[in-house]
Amino acid sequence: MDYIKKTIFRKLTATAVIGLIAVPSGATIIPTIVESKIEEAEDSEVLEKRFVLPNGSPNEQAVLIALQDIGIRDKIALSVIMGNIRQESRFHSNICEGGARVEYQHCYYGGYGLIQWTTPDRYKGLGEFASRYGGDPSNIHTQIRYMFSETEWKGIVESMKNEGQSMGYYMDKAYYWLGWGHHGARTDYSHDYASRLVLQ
Repeated sequence: MDYIKKTIFRKLTATAVIGLIAVPSGATIIPTIVESKIEEAEDSEVLEKRFVLPNGSPNEQAVLIALQDIGIRDKIALSVIMGNIRQESRFHSNICEGGARVEYQHCYYGGYGLIQWTTPDRYKGLGEFASRYGGDPSNIHTQIRYMFSETEWKGIVESMKNEGQSMGYYMDKAYYWLGWGHHGARTDYSHDYASRLVLQ
């Protein structure tokens, strides 16, 4: 930060000298402005740090980025969401329940997509959402947007933003979101992501 501080100070001092900022005799405007700019730079530096998943698939990376973009910053919360999606679809957006890799309109039974939308309302909702916003219901980015728009997700998102909680806490919220009938390996997957996510 020393370089940033010096650069900000030099620029503000130069601006004041050429008369673009009026500096009354004995005023402390330059230090005040510098301190303000330094705080902004430090805040920006903190916000730029994100969790990344080395060797993650493009779809895993897309979900991880999107989750952090909406304000989920806790490593365990991110890991639980990722672990649950992995259990549901292995991050394949074009997967029909049972494993068939098909387009949305060719999945005739069971769940479909990233979180295996299964009930008629949620399954049809994906298609309607894609049609309304001009997206492809089999596309990862359309599905992420749809996921964030659902009532079930909106019911847990603030809890997922609640940092410093246990894996069990976040897993309980994920159950409300997905309502799984079979737990499977989702907790193991969540622990796996927790061990692999790196803050950069």
